[in-house]
Amino acid sequence: MRNRILVACVGVPVILVVLYVLPAPFTPALIAVLSAVGTYEALHAIGMNHPRIALYTAIVALAIPFWVYFGEPRQWGLLVLLVYLLAVFLEAFASHLRVKMDRVGAGFFFAFVISYCLSSVVRVGALELRTSYIFLPILIPFVVDAGAMLVGMFLGKHPLTPHLSPKKTVEGSVGGLVVGVVIAILYGVVFHFITKVEVNYYFLAVYGILGGVITQVGDLAFSYVKRNRKIKDFGHVFPGHGGVLDRFDSVIFCAPLMELLILWLPAFSKGAGA
Repeated sequence: MRNRILVACVGVPVILVVLYVLPAPFTPALIAVLSAVGTYEALHAIGMNHPRIALYTAIVALAIPFWVYFGEPRQWGLLVLLVYLLAVFLEAFASHLRVKMDRVGAGFFFAFVISYCLSSVVRVGALELRTSYIFLPILIPFVVDAGAMLVGMFLGKHPLTPHLSPKKTVEGSVGGLVVGVVIAILYGVVFHFITKVEVNYYFLAVYGILGGVITQVGDLAFSYVKRNRKIKDFGHVFPGHGGVLDRFDSVIFCAPLMELLILWLPAFSKGAGA
């Protein structure tokens, strides 16, 4: 628990500095690093042990956030995909059938899903009210995870999904949803006070409840991968948390939903003093 708290005390300020203080290109750079490391962890988990194919796949994951940052130009995306396909199959030809195509396919699936979903943070950062929105795709899954863990520790009695994650409880799940809604509303109060933007608190409550649900689905989804591959953690990047995928698994699911909710149900708008 102490290590988890220390990592949070260091990691959250670093994220805030990148999102709010450093120049805009640092945001896709942060997402690119997380995507590449997360992809490497996924490749290791599925048993993709061909070093060059693993490298090519991680490079694709590294490139996607910058591709998103520059507006997702079709010709560059197509070029990268074509080069990747050629490189992978040339390596496969040279391997004399030792390269397993199911693992290559699974590796590309994880690279694209991890990187493109996390890149929702980059797309949200391009919106007009960037300051108000950009932390939400990370904040909601973080606080829901923390709320579910704490409520589960003190009040949890009924297992939620014992075959996937034995420590998760129904009480913790409900507690995480409640914490998500409360923090989303408090987030709106703080930003209204600081920036004078107009806030729709009903929409923020929707962000909290729907974000809380999909956060827990994302957590269970990657628990399924770990149980399926018989591993405890994806990595050891964050002491007490595990790897990037252990910490950002729920963000991978929640960030795209937050992007959609922000577009469909904008909770912030310019006020008279904004």
